[in-house]
Amino acid sequence: MNFQLVTLLGTKVDKDVYEVILPTAAGEIAVFPGHEPLVSLAVPGAIAVRHTKGDADDKLDYFAISGGVIEVSPESLKVLVDEADRGEDIVEAETKAALERALKLRDNAKNQVELEKASQLVDRHAIRLKVADLRRRHRR
Repeated sequence: MNFQLVTLLGTKVDKDVYEVILPTAAGEIAVFPGHEPLVSLAVPGAIAVRHTKGDADDKLDYFAISGGVIEVSPESLKVLVDEADRGEDIVEAETKAALERALKLRDNAKNQVELEKASQLVDRHAIRLKVADLRRRHRR
């Protein structure tokens, strides 16, 4: 099945894959070739991609995504998001530091707008850390 991961900055992935595990509002779903047509909201979380049927978990590619839209057909899967970070591109130490700064911003927010912005940053960096951790654990 053709998998496209499209961000505001352009296409991150456009290739044939066997399985994609996606975070949705109803929970995680796995999409395989021949899946029933579906349109759903993607929530911030981790996408896992298995390229071929025989690939072990240590061969999965991971992406940290912000929320977006998922469109599934029997032959293709398109995920449209604001941003997506490939697991191998995430620097864990930098992301931990950014999470700590975001937590301080959230704790020191003076109004609802600042609180909301800081909370979004906390969520973004927490998801990026989760993806970096998944990638590290499965590569062992």
